[in-house]
Amino acid sequence: MNVSTPGSYFTRMYTDAPDPWDLAGRWYEQRKYALTMAALPRQRYRRAFEPGCSVGVLTRLLAERCDEVLAADRVPQAVAEAAARNRDRPHVRVEQLVVPEQWPTGSFDLVVLSELLYYFDELQLQAILDRTTRCLEPGGTLVTVHWDHPVAEHRLTGTELTPVLQTVPGLVDGPSFRDPDFVLCTFTRPLTSGALPRSPAAAEGLV
Repeated sequence: MNVSTPGSYFTRMYTDAPDPWDLAGRWYEQRKYALTMAALPRQRYRRAFEPGCSVGVLTRLLAERCDEVLAADRVPQAVAEAAARNRDRPHVRVEQLVVPEQWPTGSFDLVVLSELLYYFDELQLQAILDRTTRCLEPGGTLVTVHWDHPVAEHRLTGTELTPVLQTVPGLVDGPSFRDPDFVLCTFTRPLTSGALPRSPAAAEGLV
């Protein structure tokens, strides 16, 4: 598939079920989200952006580590589900956005691209990565997580996406995790000085 997955695919998925991938119920998803959170190098973030948030399960976990979370999805049903799931978190905002055409203003020190990038053609994928890099603050973290099996609606697998991500200008590879079913990668935007932020151990004076 050389074109982006059409928006009608996602609309149809949420018409058939409020949580079409059972993100709130599957142990696979719970474990993947736990690994995603564990991979974040900083204990606390100022402002996170999570496009493609679906029903907001990961959004809720991010809210525990972030002062502010902006989550977004293109499907109104998903936005409503995510907002309801996080209604008790006043620092979480959920918006209907179609990326990359619609992108929030301001900067973020955390961007989460989870199960998202394989839906886009080459041009739109590049646009998302360009916008991500531009909005990511120096010292900020990008985390990506993607299913690693062929799917008709996915243009790339997690393994196939990895070298694309590793060549994005302005980002430096961080720790990654290769599961039999998904690939998790982290990246850092260098500080203004060109240096990288201290590691978690260094930040606590252990090394």
